[in-house]
Amino acid sequence: MIYHTNSFVGYMLWLRYGFLKLRPFTSLKEIYSKYLESPGTKAYTVAEAQKLFAQFDTVMIDTVLTHGDLLSSEAGQRHRGYLLSVAKFFSPRFIIKKFFSKHGLFMLINAIK
Repeated sequence: MIYHTNSFVGYMLWLRYGFLKLRPFTSLKEIYSKYLESPGTKAYTVAEAQKLFAQFDTVMIDTVLTHGDLLSSEAGQRHRGYLLSVAKFFSPRFIIKKFFSKHGLFMLINAIK
């Protein structure tokens, strides 16, 4: 598993630490590096993951929605607050699951050499 750049977790972090901090041009890569876990955390697009595994004969990549993408559990202390409570209340979980299932934080990779 590696982190998927184009996830709802990333979008929400960008809203909080990019858009609302008046830094709308902050990249998702920078957002992940500074705010997801520990400093320097990396996330990859599907295309970047395919390049990482280019030497394998078979590569299967799937993205998975997490509790973080769906706001269905507690967030880390660093991300708690009023905005998160509001977002959790209004989160369109059904719509995300139905139409945006490929925007999950976890990218699962099975590779055969």
